[in-house]
Amino acid sequence: MKLLTVFLFSALAWAADPPLAFRDLFNGKDLTGWVNVNTDPDTWTVENGELVCKGKPIGVMRSDRMYENFILHIEWMHTEPGGNSGVFVWSGARPGEKNRLPDGVEVQMLELDWPKLNMRDGVMPTDSYVSGELFGVGGVTTVPDNPRASRSRSVEMRCLPRGQWNTYDVVAVDGVVKLAINGKFVNGIAKSSQKKGYLCLESEGAKIHFRNIRIMELPPGVTTPEQSAAPLP
Repeated sequence: MKLLTVFLFSALAWAADPPLAFRDLFNGKDLTGWVNVNTDPDTWTVENGELVCKGKPIGVMRSDRMYENFILHIEWMHTEPGGNSGVFVWSGARPGEKNRLPDGVEVQMLELDWPKLNMRDGVMPTDSYVSGELFGVGGVTTVPDNPRASRSRSVEMRCLPRGQWNTYDVVAVDGVVKLAINGKFVNGIAKSSQKKGYLCLESEGAKIHFRNIRIMELPPGVTTPEQSAAPLP
């Protein structure tokens, strides 16, 4: 199935006019292409060609335009035990009043010590939390491939701990998201109620580094206004 998927996307890329290709969403120099939504001016900085988020305050910055069908490549590295972050796809980029985070489909990025640092009544949360879970937030609904309640957990633990780079390849097409972690597809959701919107990078309490953020836009599908986030100024 993986080889068939790669073949189909390769054929699609070459058949397009002009051929489809990846382009950078982060230029390694500044924050061109990104809009601060509700974090501080110094929450996001560029250091040695990497995008660095200090984790405070909780909030997001968004892409300067919306995306529908695409392949997103992003590399990330936590530097603190139990760090929390993620990327939202198909987001309206409007923060909630209480949690300061927007709607969309969240692609979770947790440091591996997160479960043991977040004990609940003496019980440690399942390790699936830190395996690149996928889930709808802010009213966006999805159908999980590998259910943990409403969330989808990876079928194999592939995320690496703090101090090591992780690679996510996110294929988002017509309400379906497939996630490859460090070279293998291990998670997915389907039937997202929202399937066009902004990309948002999350600041949620801990420092995290990003690099090599690239996107390949794919042909659009049939998306109704109700299935699309509202454009922002």
